[in-house]
Amino acid sequence: MLTRRRFIAISAALAPTMALGRSPDLHVETGIALGATVTLRLQHPEAPRLAALAMDEIRRLEQVFSLYRPESSLVRLNREARLEAPPFELLDCLTLAASVHRASGGSFDPTVQPLWLAEAGALTRGTSLTEAERAQVRVLIGWEGVTLAPEAITLRPGMALTLNGIAQGFIADRVAALLESHGLTRALIDTGEMRALPEGDWPVKLASGGGISLRDRALATSAPLGMTFGGDGVTSHILDPRTGRPLRSAWQSVSISAPSAALADALSTSACLMDSRVAMDGLCASFPEARVEVAVAA
Repeated sequence: MLTRRRFIAISAALAPTMALGRSPDLHVETGIALGATVTLRLQHPEAPRLAALAMDEIRRLEQVFSLYRPESSLVRLNREARLEAPPFELLDCLTLAASVHRASGGSFDPTVQPLWLAEAGALTRGTSLTEAERAQVRVLIGWEGVTLAPEAITLRPGMALTLNGIAQGFIADRVAALLESHGLTRALIDTGEMRALPEGDWPVKLASGGGISLRDRALATSAPLGMTFGGDGVTSHILDPRTGRPLRSAWQSVSISAPSAALADALSTSACLMDSRVAMDGLCASFPEARVEVAVAA
């Protein structure tokens, strides 16, 4: 039903314009992860080999986070409401999600997946959810129904999680860590959210028309109407857990930078539910070095 999982409202220049000079040629590798295009821009003599390792890592992490692979860790958790000995990546990602959930006052809530499925199902039938149907699904939503432990992750029966607002960023961070462990220090990883390694300044153009330079930092952009249910251009793919309805946001897009792409991803998603720039800044203040780069009013 949805041609892309997430609207990507940022684009990087094809090459860094600062600090790299006439270094060895830039290597660009592309692929797909979690329904979005992945682009790796690597500056290293062994860039093709390292890019292949990074793509292997992305494929491995898809088996953890995908909502569409029948035996992924996330799908098994949603199906069985319990996942014994969960992969540390899933536990780590959900721990960060819990922190953003608390800091956002519940605006960021991965437990909206049952509601997302209900909305999608209704549109497939050519109808809208009735108030009774919406109320029935909303009882399945609530982070208090999630229990995280190294031994097992459990959900209250009937619950399900979506990590669409954080997993792409998390994958970018894991790829960055892998590349750095192999001695690569100049790269821009774009999984739909961007993560730059410590050397080189990477110019990134924002959807607002402005731009920033990324170095040892991540950037994520969320656009409430960048992707819509049924492609109607009106019904946002971001659901408001407070109302149980697709978000009616005051923002066209929000771009947030942070030390990690997973954090920037989650913050940009939850910031779309804020009614003011002051509230967004307050949310980011809960996390060291996170900040709003631009918020474009609708």
